[in-house]
Amino acid sequence: MSSSTDTRAAETPPSTVTGERPPMSRRQILESLSGILLGMFVSVIAMSVVSSSLPKIVTDLSGSQSSYTWVVVATLLTSTITVPIWGKLADLHNRKTLVQVALAISVLSAAFAGFSQDVGQLITARAFQGIGAGGLQALSVVLIADIVSPRERGKYMGLVGAFMGVGMVGGPILGGWLTDTFSWRWNFFVGLPFAIASIITLQATLKLPKRPRRRARIDVAGATLISAGIASLLLWVTFAGDKFDWASWQTVAMTGGALVALAVAVVVELRVDEPLIPMHLFRNRTLVLAVVGSVAVGVAMFGTSVFLSQYMQLARGKTPTESGLLTIPMVAGMFLTSTVVGQIITRTGRYKPFMVTGGVLLTGGLALLSTIDYRTSLVLVSVYLFLLGAGVGMLMQNMVLATQNTLHIKDSGSGTSTVAFFRSLGGAMGVSALGAAFAARVEDGIADGLHAIAGQLAAAGVDVSRIGGSDGSLPDLAAMPPAVREVVERAYGDGIAEIFLFATPLAAIALVCVLLMKEIPLGNKSGLEQLDELDRVG
Repeated sequence: MSSSTDTRAAETPPSTVTGERPPMSRRQILESLSGILLGMFVSVIAMSVVSSSLPKIVTDLSGSQSSYTWVVVATLLTSTITVPIWGKLADLHNRKTLVQVALAISVLSAAFAGFSQDVGQLITARAFQGIGAGGLQALSVVLIADIVSPRERGKYMGLVGAFMGVGMVGGPILGGWLTDTFSWRWNFFVGLPFAIASIITLQATLKLPKRPRRRARIDVAGATLISAGIASLLLWVTFAGDKFDWASWQTVAMTGGALVALAVAVVVELRVDEPLIPMHLFRNRTLVLAVVGSVAVGVAMFGTSVFLSQYMQLARGKTPTESGLLTIPMVAGMFLTSTVVGQIITRTGRYKPFMVTGGVLLTGGLALLSTIDYRTSLVLVSVYLFLLGAGVGMLMQNMVLATQNTLHIKDSGSGTSTVAFFRSLGGAMGVSALGAAFAARVEDGIADGLHAIAGQLAAAGVDVSRIGGSDGSLPDLAAMPPAVREVVERAYGDGIAEIFLFATPLAAIALVCVLLMKEIPLGNKSGLEQLDELDRVG
């Protein structure tokens, strides 16, 4: 079957065929989903538990603002690179075994991070954690597509949103409490018992039929070229303007090398038998728009939320626990919209109006957040964060749903992972780019503020050279005189507002992509039922 035929078949919901596999009952679906959802919950907890504690962790390990960014980027980079690899493996091997392996990698590497003695060790452990997270991102959604039809998938995607919401709310609060009460190292150990329970639950509850074995031909060349190209771009975004000028030979070398590597990767993907990212997928208009929109959502979501804990702790003087609690409005917005909208989509079969609404809320929320500073009412900040979370909740899972609905069953793993890949890529690029801009803005703001009060500090006998923050290190507000503390808080407040301002046009791009999307009626067959039909047709 040709690529164009695959695409046309994918655009048409499968018809009912006599003698097909009977649909799974709600109880069977929920039993199978229990292990998948628990695995996703463990992954979200492992990733989110450190978010409110990162300023404390990086300070204790004598790290800088650049180190803070790379603790996050390392995870996003490896998860981005490995998502399409996991997706391809899902099309070739047992998906149940793969998700258990990904879960074990994610949580064991998190435990190793707990023993880190310096920032380098922490970044390395977080990079391995991203490999497991990439697998869980790709495989969980593919497994749900296996057992639930697109028409019914909305309400179950709502459950996914609910579990992610609980994990994203509970993680920062739990991490902050562990840091304040015991040690930040417990952030990385707390997920182990949940991971063991998840692996056991998956083994007991997830029942998938044996699929015909295919000869595994992983695209090593494509994976290497894509990894090299993405890594070069991320390194360039991180170091340009700091280690070297934007207009420099280093910029030419790194961007030129990245573009060459990615161009060669496209050629390789067009020629190999089992491409990592099948190029024929990009003939599917829905997938292309979802990819572009997912990049924008990834930048907006990851690139802004990562630095919220710094705003709460370094611009508002909150503890890690308080910082975690103050993120609840954003996650509550995501939780409510993903759950409620998922139910409505299942009942009505309509998804585009909610995605358009999500794009409007995401853009508006970011625009409003770009107006905050270190004195803005936290009630107002909470309202803006709720709007941001509501927009993400309406967009993120439904972009995957819209894409899966148009994919041929043979491309389910690769297509789903492609959308997740570009969302993670947008997040990684966003964290790197916005992190570099944030670091430069904060450093300049602190330096200017200290210069303005230099006379006052000299009269009080304060040694400016010993104050953290102006040299790129993370400051300790508790050890600062009130005048200096206000300078630091103002710099971080202004810096976070600038990040939201940069992210707003990207959210608008996601809105445009959704508006251009054609709404195709949701299919009524699960992935397993489509495979049965394909086997009968031959």
